[in-house]
Amino acid sequence: MAVIPAGQYQLGSTDFYPEESPIRKVTLPSFRIDVAPVTNAQFERFVNATGYVTVSEQPPDPELYPDLAPEQQIPESAVFLPPPASVDRSQPLAWWALIAGADWRHPQGPETNIEGLMEHPVVHVAYDDAIAYAHWAGKRLPTADEWEVAARGGLEAEDYAWGAEMTPEGRWLANVWQGPFPWINEQTDGWFWTSPVGHFPANGYGLVDVCGNVWEWTSTVYPVPAEEQKRRVIKGGSFLCAENYCHRFRPAALMGQTLDTATCHMGFRCAADLD
Repeated sequence: MAVIPAGQYQLGSTDFYPEESPIRKVTLPSFRIDVAPVTNAQFERFVNATGYVTVSEQPPDPELYPDLAPEQQIPESAVFLPPPASVDRSQPLAWWALIAGADWRHPQGPETNIEGLMEHPVVHVAYDDAIAYAHWAGKRLPTADEWEVAARGGLEAEDYAWGAEMTPEGRWLANVWQGPFPWINEQTDGWFWTSPVGHFPANGYGLVDVCGNVWEWTSTVYPVPAEEQKRRVIKGGSFLCAENYCHRFRPAALMGQTLDTATCHMGFRCAADLD
């Protein structure tokens, strides 16, 4: 884990999406945070030690989905499916599917596995799954402010963890989407799905994969109307974020995610108080 120094930090942005504003100052005590997202190897050790069963390996919660048809009451998780060129980009559900048997061991569906991917981030992790792992590891999830401070790596008012330019000297420094999303991924960065943690350079605090690769859960509540499902802030963007669509592979960016959602591009890292 990296130790992030106590201090006052500038967070947020007014240059991209409205939920990132206003720019604000926060004062944080020193804390520790994992240098990388939790990997398949680490999550497997947790499951082997505890027998834990993830949310995506269980049928949907009947209290959340009381009207779900019997044939839909099966374990499933969301997987990206590259759509044909005719798909309208204003219809994001066109490239997502709930796949029965997709889970952390089977990231693209039951016919796939994590052989050779043990150092890649674990995916298909819902909020409760991340909390359970963190508790087992003697840690916790970072707050959204802690996550952003750590992801900025000591830089202030820069768009990316490495500075102002997305591709300095033409180099891709994160696993994100290149090309017109969602139709063509040119894979200039070398990856279509997840990449091994630490494949790209670390930021100023020694953290890797804070831009792209997988979205990461935080403990911060994302405000929604009382009648909607509860959400938490997720940070970091993923391999499906593109400059031309969901330009959220930046430290200031965020989204709100329902707690039971698990997808092929969602993971987490842990934090801890500095004792």
